[in-house]
Amino acid sequence: MQQKEFRAGFVSIVGKPNVGKSSLMNKLVGENLSIITSKAQTTRHRIMGILTGDDYQVVYSDTPGILEPKYSLHQAMMSFVKVSLEDADVILLVVELDDKFEPELFERFQRIKTPILLLINKVDLGKGSQVDDKIAYWKEKLPTVTEILPVSAKTGQNVDQILSRVKSMLPLHPPFFPEDEFTDRTERFFASEIIREKIFLNYSEEIPYSAEVVINSFKDEPDIIRISAEIFVERDSQKGIIIGKAGSSLKKVGTEARKDMESFFGKKVFLETHVKVADNWRKEKNKLRQFGYLSE
Repeated sequence: MQQKEFRAGFVSIVGKPNVGKSSLMNKLVGENLSIITSKAQTTRHRIMGILTGDDYQVVYSDTPGILEPKYSLHQAMMSFVKVSLEDADVILLVVELDDKFEPELFERFQRIKTPILLLINKVDLGKGSQVDDKIAYWKEKLPTVTEILPVSAKTGQNVDQILSRVKSMLPLHPPFFPEDEFTDRTERFFASEIIREKIFLNYSEEIPYSAEVVINSFKDEPDIIRISAEIFVERDSQKGIIIGKAGSSLKKVGTEARKDMESFFGKKVFLETHVKVADNWRKEKNKLRQFGYLSE
């Protein structure tokens, strides 16, 4: 009996902040791996989601939104994007319906030889000929793009067509990961991301961007997972805001995070959180190294 040809490769999901990349990633993998909020720059790391079928393995990479770096954290985030693009066998370039071609962000895709599937997201908001007009617009601006597909991460429109397009562009290659793996990240990482998502959802202005979460202890016992986490902010005033009056704000974040963790890990969770100050950590390379944004 003839063996099936197996295709496998790395697929980088890139785009400007807040274009719905993370929503698409979660739908494509079928797991809530990337945190989702309405605020831009929610994703800070490269997160891999692995989808394995009978004759394929797609290793999706959700990446931070492409931006012009303003400080060291931004530079580290953009280095994750750069590595993801260099590794990619296929690129999913995500734009919103209202996005326009910005040379400083999009010119790089005119030079890349890797196959690019351009996804125009949020087409459920389109009126009249807007979607067709945008397809024509991006064909003119990025003629190197292999294909353009209008999608909606919110309604699911055309999302089911992405996998077949991606598979056709993948090289013949054996799988990179065991078939039961669905991510390269640890349970500690997802615990910290769940807490960080709750910070984005519960606080406004600069607080979510100034916060970082570190898991100090993750003990997986037979009936419960015991997690101890530290939330770092940049100033004492931010520490007070995170904690809230009589600890009410921090308690709300902890309760919401614990419920999501129990759903994610399928087990009862005991979560304790503490808040500390790490002055200007987003600009300090030694702190970025400590928090996992820079290699040793």
